[in-house]
Amino acid sequence: MKAPKRGFDRLAYWYRALEVLAFGNDLERARFRYLQRLSDRRDILLLGEGDGRCAERLAAAAPRARILCVDSSPGMIERAARRIARAGASERVSFLCADAVTFTPETGRHDAVTTLFFLDCFDGATASGIVSRVSAALRPDALWAFADFVLPKGRLARLRARVWLGILYAFFRWETGLRVSELPPSEEILAREGWRRVDSVDLQWGLVRSVLLTRGGTGATGALSASASPETRASR
Repeated sequence: MKAPKRGFDRLAYWYRALEVLAFGNDLERARFRYLQRLSDRRDILLLGEGDGRCAERLAAAAPRARILCVDSSPGMIERAARRIARAGASERVSFLCADAVTFTPETGRHDAVTTLFFLDCFDGATASGIVSRVSAALRPDALWAFADFVLPKGRLARLRARVWLGILYAFFRWETGLRVSELPPSEEILAREGWRRVDSVDLQWGLVRSVLLTRGGTGATGALSASASPETRASR
């Protein structure tokens, strides 16, 4: 059997086991944290969906939504599509194999987007281009669910985070050919595009963060915040 080419296809089968081995269920907790808050959305864009766990959970949380999953890995898409078929959600969930660096969403179609452990695969300039292009195409009242690795402020927590990030980037560079070696300033990029934090949670001593963001007016933010827990909660 021919070995998969370098890229995330090589990890499609083992991805879930690898992340549990490294971080337990915390990455999945971060991914799923705000999916229920997208329950009233009608057209949701999932960038870098991976193996379909998020799409499956979101299809159940938002039963009226159409969901478009964009991923550059045919292996991940194949695995995700099987998962969605088993869940009986194939009519509402579609897949597109495309490079996020050049992908442009249909203007005005989507009212929510997720980037879950996705923007950390790009350098700052590339991540900024993706966020800018996607932001311009979303509806004005859209929500953005973001989860990723971050550098915490505490000295010991920051040192631990740097060790982990060094290991992770080295591993993905070896296995997938990933070219970046440090986190982009993703939350700063989102803020520059007008996205404001509604709620967030930190896990793994601040190494992992999940955030719900909005660009809506004060009323939209207030309505969301009224049902939100305190803005930042940390879990170790």
